[in-house]
Amino acid sequence: MFRPTISGEEIGQLELQSFPGEIIVIDSLGEEFGEALRYLKRQKVLGFDTESRPCFNADQPHYGTSLLQLSGPGKAYLFRLKKIGMPKRLCSILANPAIIKVGAAINDDIRGLQKVHGFVAQSFVDLQQVAPEFGIQDKAVKKLTAIILGFKISKAQQLSNWEAESLSEPQKRYAATDAWVCREMYLKLYG
Repeated sequence: MFRPTISGEEIGQLELQSFPGEIIVIDSLGEEFGEALRYLKRQKVLGFDTESRPCFNADQPHYGTSLLQLSGPGKAYLFRLKKIGMPKRLCSILANPAIIKVGAAINDDIRGLQKVHGFVAQSFVDLQQVAPEFGIQDKAVKKLTAIILGFKISKAQQLSNWEAESLSEPQKRYAATDAWVCREMYLKLYG
């Protein structure tokens, strides 16, 4: 069993880690897109997350999903949905029952993606739903990571502009890490 909760102070004492593998941004439907799909289809478990451009006041429009992150063990793919949309071949991974997709608070993420292009979501695991089975009360990814994996992650880029012309290195690292830690937590819980 895992501890039920962790304080911010305790998290502060942990080592900071981020995704150690290759981060590939997909912003066109060329050869890299095909390579991404081939890699992702070979995985049994993928880390999953999305990002949207933040709204800071009620008058601002809601921007929709900007980025889809899917991570295997060594590669994380960041799909820029405002540039490529949600091609059917990408949707087929999200609808594939043989590939487990792991995230946290995933219902809104899935709905946001389905607004871009409809698909039937299959084999998704929400860490916030399964954590209580292991005695964990905390729900935030940062706290879940600290409890389950024993290290901390940075959330500094969370409210950055995900629709910028190009993503900064810190944005890429953040986006890849968020998906990757979900995969790693699932493997630690169920592996």
